[in-house]
Amino acid sequence: MFFKDIIGQNEAKQHLLALIHEGKMPHAMLFCGIQGTGKLPLALATARYLCCENPDATDACGKCPSCIKMNKYIHPDVHFAFPIIKKKSGRDTVSDDFISEWRELLIESSYFSLSDWLRRMNAENQQAQIFVKESDEIQRKLSLKPSQSNNKIMIIWLPEKMNADCGNKLLKLIEEPPFHTFFFLITENPDTVLPTLVSRSQRFTIPPLEEKEIADWLIKKYMLQHNDANDIAHLSEGSVLKAIENIHISEENKLFFNYFTQLMRLAYARKVKEIKEWSEQIASLGRERQKKLLEYFQYMIRESFVYNFHCTDMIYLGKEEAAFTSRFAPFITERNILNITEVLTKAQQHIEQNANPKFVFFDSALKMILLIKQR
Repeated sequence: MFFKDIIGQNEAKQHLLALIHEGKMPHAMLFCGIQGTGKLPLALATARYLCCENPDATDACGKCPSCIKMNKYIHPDVHFAFPIIKKKSGRDTVSDDFISEWRELLIESSYFSLSDWLRRMNAENQQAQIFVKESDEIQRKLSLKPSQSNNKIMIIWLPEKMNADCGNKLLKLIEEPPFHTFFFLITENPDTVLPTLVSRSQRFTIPPLEEKEIADWLIKKYMLQHNDANDIAHLSEGSVLKAIENIHISEENKLFFNYFTQLMRLAYARKVKEIKEWSEQIASLGRERQKKLLEYFQYMIRESFVYNFHCTDMIYLGKEEAAFTSRFAPFITERNILNITEVLTKAQQHIEQNANPKFVFFDSALKMILLIKQR
């Protein structure tokens, strides 16, 4: 990944280059922002630039031995840590156990989601973590002298998935790293990252992409008509990943939409027996998909509330979603939106804490019966 390959984010690129040119690059940076804005691509381009033997003012050369190795993400001085699942071998699992799959995904595209990565690992129902053993691997790798460049870079993708013991073991290393060693932490939920890690890093917030930037990319990438590209860019809320989803409506999103409409109709009709059956269906999805489902429910509730203001520029719904919301929106008002959101947020927390999903979803659905009547 080069700076020139990143979609938009010109100010972010200029800021990173200025830090490097002025010798002010912090030893630990926390790249924050919603998914699909280019946080990981920016970190990868910065790592390439720091390792390049002949960089120009704005980008790496692309020809030196370091750049050639970065093309396949096999540079000996650029290391990765990321959420993984446990293997059945019985020994402690670390990121390097999945490094081949990781490199394959990066080469295909550095714009991807946790769901994409879970599918690449064949995670099925397992939740991904950065396990405690990873801290030993990170310390071991960074204790070595640079092999091909003057710098060493550790890129940690989604540190919010890091085991607390793992994070605590890294605190001293991140606070006082070896000379010319840089940590790039890429997060979508900075509030859930271990606070002691956040306090030792310089926060760098990556804003959502401009609609025009996404539209221009869609026209170039998918040969879309301008009107179609503009419509999709508007629905994408500044995220390339959402733009791709809006082009190819995923089976997962269709499934989530169907589950949402089922729940709201059953709750309105007070069909408790059917709600119990609905909860049992959701319980079979696996925890990562259950969490994504709850995120989607919160999105639909928010959009339904905004729909009541009839301001099209603030509505980010697909055609099917908008058709349902036009009838459902009157049931989401200032009287119940906060309580509904709280129920869904707590359900998500309980799923993350390994609570029984049948109980969590059944309890939340029963509460929904009362809440959607409070309009």
